[in-house]
Amino acid sequence: MAERSEAKRAIRAAFEGAAPSYDEAASVQREICRHLSLMAHSHGLIDQRGLLLDVGCGTGFGLECLAALAPGAERIALDFAHAMLRRLAVAPDTYPLCADLEAIPLSDGCVDGVWSSLALQWSTPDRAFPELVRVLKPGGRAWLASLGPQTFHELRSAFEAVDQARHVIDFHAPESWAQCAISAGFEIRALERRECFAWSATLRGLLRDIRAIGAHSLGDGPRKPLNRQQWRQLEAAYEACRRGNGLLPATYDVILAVLERPKPR
Repeated sequence: MAERSEAKRAIRAAFEGAAPSYDEAASVQREICRHLSLMAHSHGLIDQRGLLLDVGCGTGFGLECLAALAPGAERIALDFAHAMLRRLAVAPDTYPLCADLEAIPLSDGCVDGVWSSLALQWSTPDRAFPELVRVLKPGGRAWLASLGPQTFHELRSAFEAVDQARHVIDFHAPESWAQCAISAGFEIRALERRECFAWSATLRGLLRDIRAIGAHSLGDGPRKPLNRQQWRQLEAAYEACRRGNGLLPATYDVILAVLERPKPR
């Protein structure tokens, strides 16, 4: 429990610090939101005037997708980083809520839909999914994007040339997410997996952008900075990943899902 609490504090601190730089560096995050939006429009709501919850709203790009999905709905924007919520655009039909997605301070069955893009990977699935299904009304849907185990695989592999520490967080496989969702009471309406990429001419550029969105390494805890020799080893190892376009990639292994809380039979 203490280890999990410490991990949450580190994640929150990372996103608090990233809030000022997030929008400028979040091109991949916006791309993933667009993919999730297309899926949500294919599996939308019957009632366009309900209450929607954006879990892990960040600076609010997903709220724009929700407004297009259900123009008449009100929206709750939930994030556990105060600094992210302070950057939300003020809107009369949007209500900010600073909270942990594993303990959502809302009543049972109060929302018609849940949107979450790139927040669930920082949670524990068997704690997150029961909360999502709890706050949904029967028949309500959840549109979710998370990250799979191949995320940042280039960086993970390159660090193996430097040391044996865990520099990149391990993300859950789609099968694990699906099993936890079903165990919580969801029915799976759609499940997809796709790759998205961040690009930079240099490894420093890639790492700078990863840090700017708050997703920098959260592995085995605090570590000493790389010395000059270790950095050269890391750069040399990552250079093998350079693509034909002349740029270095950072892979986002994206899991997209539509879940539904079934109505009582």
